[in-house]
Amino acid sequence: MIIKKSELVAVAVKKNQYPEDNKKEIAFAGRSNVGKSSLLNLLVNRKNLARVSGSPGKTRTINFYEINEEFRIVDLPGYGYAKLSKSETKNWGEMIEAYLGDRKGLIKVVQLVDIRHAPSFQDVQMYEWLKHYGLDGIVAATKSDKISRNEMAKNIGIIKKTLGLSPEDIIIPVSALKKTGYEELLEVMDRLLEEV
Repeated sequence: MIIKKSELVAVAVKKNQYPEDNKKEIAFAGRSNVGKSSLLNLLVNRKNLARVSGSPGKTRTINFYEINEEFRIVDLPGYGYAKLSKSETKNWGEMIEAYLGDRKGLIKVVQLVDIRHAPSFQDVQMYEWLKHYGLDGIVAATKSDKISRNEMAKNIGIIKKTLGLSPEDIIIPVSALKKTGYEELLEVMDRLLEEV
């Protein structure tokens, strides 16, 4: 897949702010500061379509990007940010559940985890959530440039075990900095869009 056109079409907190449910959507979810914005910018080949920030917890809305006028990439707000209040955390949960549970065009959620660390409790919780909605199966292991090849195989094993991935599930090491892994992720996305 080659992404030639990408534009932000909606920034939403509530359902009535979503764009019309008339196109396939692939969403991206991950902890705050996992490198989601950087990966999305790499996928669409733009420097700042998704805003990158040094401080975690910046994305607090669901951002819908129209791609090639054919489908949407949906950027879900980062989870697990310690400075969020209990009420903000509750709102986050309700916002995500409303999106995951009711969106007919949503075909898959790519979950991002930092390859350097074992998945957190929130990562596991998110993956369980995705399984519940039948949206699991693809994990992008970010920041793969920060570890050696030997560590990569070991850490991928830890991620698979911690999240309870099945043999059919796909895990793709990616690095926005070194621009690696994203082509494989685009191929997987292309297959998904053709299958559904």
